[in-house]
Amino acid sequence: MDSIRNIFNKSSVFVPLVAIVLGLLVGAIAMLAGGYDPLLAYKSLVLKLFSTPYNIGETIRAITPLVFTGIAVAFAFRTGLFNIGVEGQFVMGMTGATIIGVLLELPWYIHAPLAVLAGALFGGLWAGLVGLLKAKRGVNEVISSIMLNWIALYLANLIVAKFLVQEGQQKSRNIHESALVSMDWLIKLTEGARMHIGMFVCVICVVIFYLVLWRTKQGYELRAVGFNPDAAKYAGMNVNRTLVKSMFISGLFAGLGGAFEVLGVFGYQSIMSASYGYGFDGIAVALLGGNTPIGVFLGAVLFGGLSYGSAGMSFGADVPAEVVRIVIGSIIFFVASHGLVIWFLKPFLSRRANKRKEAA
Repeated sequence: MDSIRNIFNKSSVFVPLVAIVLGLLVGAIAMLAGGYDPLLAYKSLVLKLFSTPYNIGETIRAITPLVFTGIAVAFAFRTGLFNIGVEGQFVMGMTGATIIGVLLELPWYIHAPLAVLAGALFGGLWAGLVGLLKAKRGVNEVISSIMLNWIALYLANLIVAKFLVQEGQQKSRNIHESALVSMDWLIKLTEGARMHIGMFVCVICVVIFYLVLWRTKQGYELRAVGFNPDAAKYAGMNVNRTLVKSMFISGLFAGLGGAFEVLGVFGYQSIMSASYGYGFDGIAVALLGGNTPIGVFLGAVLFGGLSYGSAGMSFGADVPAEVVRIVIGSIIFFVASHGLVIWFLKPFLSRRANKRKEAA
C-alpha cells in the first residue's frame, strides 16, 4: 500500500487525471440511467467545442474567467487562506470597470487600461477587507468572504440602479467603446466569437502567480506565513500585513476577471438576481489543478470546455446540461477523495508492482 501511495505522491498529475476519467464514467452511468446515449453525448460535446471557429472562440471565452478566478483561489490557498469570496470580488471587478467605462470619456489608450485597473483594484480592495478583518479581529476568512459575496452582489446592483442604469432597463448604460477590450481581428477570425484581450492577460497572470510566489522574497514570506504564522512571526515577518497583502493580490486576480468579462464580453453590467458563479467554479478549478499555476490553467480549460460543450450535448444527444454538472461534481469528488482513487486503482497497481518484482 505504501508503494502505491508513493506513486501518487510522485505525480501530482496522476490523481486529477484518474479523477477526470472516473467523473466521465459517472456521467456516462447517469446518462444511461436516464435513457441517453453517453457516447453520442460526449461526441456532441467535442464537436461543439471544435466544430467551427466561432465555437473555438467561445470556448476560449468561457475558459478565460475561470483562469482568473482559479488563480485567485489558488494564490490565497498557497498563502494559507481559503478565499471563498472570489465570486464577490469578481462582481466588484465588474462594477469598478463599469463605473469607469460608463462615466468617463477618455482616449482608448487611457480609458481601457484605466477601466481594467479600476476593476482589479475594486476586487483587490474587497478581498483586502477580508484580510484586514482576519488580521485585526481574527475573523475567519471563510465566514467573512462568503458573507461579502452577497454584499458585493447587492452593492453592485445598487450602484448600477442608482448611478449607471439605462432608463427603462435592468442594466447599466453601454460602456463607451473607448473602454472596451474586445479584439476586432480575433472576432473576425473566429466568425463573431466574443474574443478579448483578457485571454492573453490571464496567461500572463498565471506566469505572475508563479513568479511572485516562488521567485521573490515577498512570495517566500507569503508562503511562510501561510505554512506557519507563529514561526514566521518569530522570524521577524509582519504576519498581519502579509495576510492583508495575500488577500489583496488574490482579489486583484478575481477583479481582473470581472473587469474583462464586462469590458470584453457584455459591454454593460446587468442588475443581477444571482451572480455568475465564476468564483465558485474557480474553487473547483483550483482544487483540480492542485493550486499550481499550470494545473489551474488546465483545470480551467477542462471546466470551461465542459460548461460550453454542454450545449452540444443538449442539442446533439438531448442530454440536459445538468448532466455536465454531475460530471464536474464527480471529478471534484474524486480529486478530493485521494483514498478512494487509490482504492479503485490498487488492484491494477499491485499487479503491476508484482510483475516488476518477478522480472527483477
